[in-house]
Amino acid sequence: MKYSLLALALLLFISAAAQKKSSNPKSFAASITEADLKKHLYAVAAKEMEGRETATEGQRKAAAYIENAFKLLGLKPGNQGSYQLPYPVYRDSLVAAHMVVNGKELVINLDFQPSLAFNNNGAIYFSEVVFAGYGIVDSTYNSYGTVNVRGKAVLIAEDGPDGFSGERGRTNSLAKILAAREKGAAAVFLVSSNFKPVGPGNMYVNLFKESQYPAFYTISDKTAELLIDGSWSTMKEKIKKTKQEPMPLKVDVQLEVDKKIEKLQSSNVLGVLEGTDKKNEYLVVTAHYDHLGKRGETVYYGADDDGSGTVSVLEIAEAFVKAKAAGKGPRRSILFMTVSGEEKGLWGSQYYSNHPTIHPDLITANLNIDMIGRIDTERKKPDTLNYVYVVGDDKLSSELKPLSEGANNKYIKMVLDYKFNDPNDRSRIYYRSDHYNFAKIGIPVIFYYDGMLLADYHRPTDTPDKINFKLMATRAQLVFYTAWEMANRETMMKRDIPLPKME
Repeated sequence: MKYSLLALALLLFISAAAQKKSSNPKSFAASITEADLKKHLYAVAAKEMEGRETATEGQRKAAAYIENAFKLLGLKPGNQGSYQLPYPVYRDSLVAAHMVVNGKELVINLDFQPSLAFNNNGAIYFSEVVFAGYGIVDSTYNSYGTVNVRGKAVLIAEDGPDGFSGERGRTNSLAKILAAREKGAAAVFLVSSNFKPVGPGNMYVNLFKESQYPAFYTISDKTAELLIDGSWSTMKEKIKKTKQEPMPLKVDVQLEVDKKIEKLQSSNVLGVLEGTDKKNEYLVVTAHYDHLGKRGETVYYGADDDGSGTVSVLEIAEAFVKAKAAGKGPRRSILFMTVSGEEKGLWGSQYYSNHPTIHPDLITANLNIDMIGRIDTERKKPDTLNYVYVVGDDKLSSELKPLSEGANNKYIKMVLDYKFNDPNDRSRIYYRSDHYNFAKIGIPVIFYYDGMLLADYHRPTDTPDKINFKLMATRAQLVFYTAWEMANRETMMKRDIPLPKME
């Protein structure tokens, strides 16, 4: 009897060891190949996709391609029986705009430019405008002082004072608009010394806003002279050196915008691979499949941005499908999602974070892939062909970096560059891709990125022939291995680090 129990224990040990050995993910990662990535990318970034601009026929063609790929892999639809999660967008076309100062009609695109994103149809009138210097508000600097500007129009200068050492990002236009909104301003006039007579064209704006923004106009120095009674040139130089207290200006201003609003639709594409014993918990792997579309007959192909991430999601999904077919499927379920609207302002992922198909508490992490097919032309290091920028692994969860580095050291041994984790990163990469909308609702994130901000970034020359498919395959395999560890570990990722405030 004792011998039989010993033999049984030994048999179970050998069986468990064999199972552990057979669960090695390397054979599945090997299915992520240069050839398959190339096949998918030449389809997604083809001329026929017309640059995949959000809410266009090209974007719909790309969504159909991705949906079909998910179906062929056998992934389940991720949105109540559908592979697509639609969301509404607006296309605004300017019909007319007027700005009248003390009875003088100004010329659009020469004296002023309304922002279609921050203006609603109708007319508003002011008998006073408050000059608020640079319009900066942070913990060290407050352009508004104690002056109440609620319901008023404010005039502000671009950039910041000489030697400004306040919080990062507070001198950009959006930060100033947000500060004015917090103060309750009804309209903002931003003086641009480089004001150029360009037309507004068409612009998409999201259907849903958390709150209304003040009407926003960019104006010329000449228009600022009218508002500030001929002393703008002097004041502009003065505020560079000396902080200006808010100053009310007695001036009559009439603003009017007439725009045509057309309701359109875009979508995210979702496919789910069901897990085993932890199938009610999820890992989410994302990339954005939209790009900039066409300008006339010129196509912006977006091969790296973010065709590379999109097709990597397809290949990573295939690797997990092969693992499941071999009886080695992930413990947690995995949502593979490609989103649109990223180039417009992270719209698709924002819509998902506001209307999740999975409760955020059940999502262990988000791995986001946005540009992994090229190299950073500014990177002057010998490891140029064996690196990837890893962003966000130092935030939200203390377990992210150890898991990420452990997977890399075990399987890939790439150089993981943390350049963009720097809180003083002036390009603010952490806030500029879809992972941020997951981070905002408390989900730990890692963002994979190649750093190709110069070269062909946002140009029609971002084409598939310039992709380094060997390097891209290695990076995609790294994401797969990291996903493998996250999907199969015993516990979900801790959430023990506060989310940094967006600046």
